[in-house]
Amino acid sequence: MRWVVLNGLLVLIFVTSGSAKLAGLEFELAAFERWGYPIWFMYLTGFIEFFAGLGLLMKIPRRIVSLGLAGLMLGAAVTHIVHAEWSMLLLACTILLMTLINLSVQSGQLNPLSLLSR
Repeated sequence: MRWVVLNGLLVLIFVTSGSAKLAGLEFELAAFERWGYPIWFMYLTGFIEFFAGLGLLMKIPRRIVSLGLAGLMLGAAVTHIVHAEWSMLLLACTILLMTLINLSVQSGQLNPLSLLSR
C-alpha cells in the first residue's frame, strides 16, 4: 500500500511540474532563462514530465518510465549543482531517490512485503 502512495505522489509531482512548464508559468520561464537553457527545452522537459507522470499510472511501462524520470531528475540535480541552488538540489535529490525506490519496487528488486515482515 505504501508503494501505491509513493507512485501516486510521483504522478502528482511530475504531472504538476510538467503542467507548469507547458503552461509557461513565469517562474519556470525565469528559471530556464537563468540556467541559460532555451525555452523550447522547457517545453520539452514539461512534455516529458507530464506524459511520463501519466505513464506511472499504467503498470506495463512503469519501470521504463521510472528509469527515464530518474535520468531527468539526475539532470535537474546537475543543473542545481552548477548554479549553486542548494535548496532546489535537495528537492531534486529527494525526488530522484523517490523515483529510484519506485523503480526498484517495480523491478521486483525491492519487495515491500519483505520489508514489512522484518
